[in-house]
Amino acid sequence: MEELKAVGETTQFIVIKLGEEQYGIDIKYIDNIVRMQHITRVPKVDAYLKGVINLRGEVIPVMSIRIKMGLEADVETKSSRIIILKLEQHGTIGVIVDEVKEVVTLENENIEKMAYDSKDEKASFLCGVGKCEGGLISLLDLNSVVLEGI
Repeated sequence: MEELKAVGETTQFIVIKLGEEQYGIDIKYIDNIVRMQHITRVPKVDAYLKGVINLRGEVIPVMSIRIKMGLEADVETKSSRIIILKLEQHGTIGVIVDEVKEVVTLENENIEKMAYDSKDEKASFLCGVGKCEGGLISLLDLNSVVLEGI
């Protein structure tokens, strides 16, 4: 019975936009998606750590994936969101995204694993590429996005 399940297994991803690129975040890590709000700066932290927010009494650090990936700084718009992630090793952290597009369900056979390329800085934050409705979605490896430098 186990073998049958593995063939048609699916994973759900939230599709986000950073600049013109679309990325997928595994839905199992997402705790909440909130509108942009006041972020309190924290002195003497890396530039990609924007500060902290207070979400229902919980203080949550917020980071910019754009700055972390070497893209230009975030430009806040009506579509900007903070995605609250729950990661086993790091607890709760918020990441700023330009826009949350949709939820897609990808079958595991439509996900290509990434070959690691130490020269491509952005690729080190990806765990694969998903094929969806004729398009490709780069799948973020949240542990390496959050882990690097923390």
